[in-house]
Amino acid sequence: MKNTFYITTAIAYGSAVPHIGNVYEAILADAIARFKRLDGYDVLFQTGTDEHGQKIELKAQINEIEPKVYVDQIAYEIRRIYDMMNVSYDRFIRTTDEDHKERVQAIFKKLYDNGDIYLGKYEGWYSLAEEAFINPTDIVNGLAPNGDKPVWTSEEAYFFKLSKYQDRLIKHIEQNKNFIMPESRKNEMLQNFLKADIPDLCISRTSFKWGIPVSFAKGHVIYVWIDALSNYITGLGYHPDKPLTEQFKKYWPANVHLIGKDILRFHTIYWPIMLMALDLPLPETIFGHPWILFDKLKMSKSTGNVMYTDFLVKHFSVDVIRYYVLHEIPYAQDGNITYELLIERNNSDLANTIGNLVNRTIGMVHKYRDGHLKKVELTKDFELNLKEEALSALGEMRDLMNVYKVSDALEVVVKLARSANKFIDLAMPWALFKDETKQDELDQVLYTLMETIRFIAVLLQPYIPETAEKIASFIKVSDLSFESLDAFGKLESTDLEKATVLFERYDMDKKIEEITKDINE
Repeated sequence: MKNTFYITTAIAYGSAVPHIGNVYEAILADAIARFKRLDGYDVLFQTGTDEHGQKIELKAQINEIEPKVYVDQIAYEIRRIYDMMNVSYDRFIRTTDEDHKERVQAIFKKLYDNGDIYLGKYEGWYSLAEEAFINPTDIVNGLAPNGDKPVWTSEEAYFFKLSKYQDRLIKHIEQNKNFIMPESRKNEMLQNFLKADIPDLCISRTSFKWGIPVSFAKGHVIYVWIDALSNYITGLGYHPDKPLTEQFKKYWPANVHLIGKDILRFHTIYWPIMLMALDLPLPETIFGHPWILFDKLKMSKSTGNVMYTDFLVKHFSVDVIRYYVLHEIPYAQDGNITYELLIERNNSDLANTIGNLVNRTIGMVHKYRDGHLKKVELTKDFELNLKEEALSALGEMRDLMNVYKVSDALEVVVKLARSANKFIDLAMPWALFKDETKQDELDQVLYTLMETIRFIAVLLQPYIPETAEKIASFIKVSDLSFESLDAFGKLESTDLEKATVLFERYDMDKKIEEITKDINE
């Protein structure tokens, strides 16, 4: 049997269409899922939408439509954007799905029956933008940390006894070094949130109606923490009062919950405590990825400094965008995106390095061998050992992907392409072609390059899949499995067609002018 791998993203909030900073998470999860599938794992990749709450209720009222109609529109748009960006999810869960709603009600009732939930009264400052209660110490000049003006709220609510499980959670975090990644996020949770007693959590609301009703308390709807977080197990068919489904037994606990660092507290405190209360195993890893900053500022729809995916795809290919967010966002620090940086990275890494290597090499096969690639024994030792670098690449990448260092893993492939371009400059095939005694050496140079390109095509699949497929079609390779990389020299003799350009090289000023004109129209 294959090893299983269950990966999830945080479900996107259904109040508005997401910007590229939100979509980045789905692309990042997709690269990990694709890599694991190629590496022989039975992968389940779940994403979806969080569709309840006061903000959505108000948005629907403003648009004069029912909340369900509103979230249907947003969920459709989110799914369309993910599909456009080649996000290969296996399950797209919606919190308005009937099976999810039924299971969430049962989970809430189970926690209540176990004595983990009690009825009380909540009074405090509430931020509508965050859909969260704000600690009074975090309010400065009447504003919440996000700039929203909180309102005083007083209502009857059910509370979840978090403190009951606090010591057990601290022990779990300290004993499982990969439970919270990166390390800096783990330290943040332990020092900033778990060193003092954690207050009980408000988990129901009566001030709005758009939510899953509490089955035993009229007027109460289940608040986001129980509703949205439960998707990771309801998507596997979990119901506390029914036998565990085969899917749940197969895939739970999750290997990784991939989330933004801003919702780390909910996933590393509320969620594991909820699982403890349900007597379920905790996920292996909760990975808090950094933000994408737009020109070094946090993207915010309210301030307008956002990049939307549809606009980006009008001006850059899907793979250029995927490459940028996967390669340029660091492992533990926030990354930056601007149109200028996108153009620079497209030109340097994609057009000048990968695209140039493929087109240049196929061009030389046509120029020097009339398009016929001859499979030869590699008997000559060249100054630069491409064979050795190609054969070691997958193992190096696997080690990095296992700890979710996706950017570093992708850089291994780009580095191989850079080495292949350097190999051309050192081997000087144009000089070999002119020397009748060096024709065997020329064949070896061309074959070494083409075989390296085969490795690059296979290794690029998790990150820029459309490009990987194009390269494979250029060099007439159908086996793109990781197993095909167990030896250097598998490419057969073949007649090649001329390659088309993989990536357009942009003139910076002209491209920026084109984008600016589109923004202003």
